Amino acid sequence: MIEMSRANFEALVSDALDEIPEELALLIENVAVFVEDDPPPGGPVLLGVYEGIPLTERGHEYGGVLPDRITIYRNPTLAICDTYSDVLDEVNVTVVHEIAHHFGIDDARLHQLGYG
Repeated sequence: MIEMSRANFEALVSDALDEIPEELALLIENVAVFVEDDPPPGGPVLLGVYEGIPLTERGHEYGGVLPDRITIYRNPTLAICDTYSDVLDEVNVTVVHEIAHHFGIDDARLHQLGYG
């Protein structure tokens, strides 16, 4: 396990968001991204989670809703990493994975693409 401050981890998440190609970033709509230390107790150990209505499921009635939420979890990510480079890679994969859910891509397809 590697140690990393919350501020440094948040900076990695921000950098990963900045790496999203502009043509995709322009399509991300009504999403807020957060960093939390740990997922809720009693549930599965997650590196990140997407909560919301994917773009593929939004119809003409979509409106007046709170933003979708992507949360990246710091401690589980650090627990599986041995180096700074490992953390950087895992944060990038997790951010892409959760944003892909916003675009309606399911876990099975993400695993096929190497973002599982």
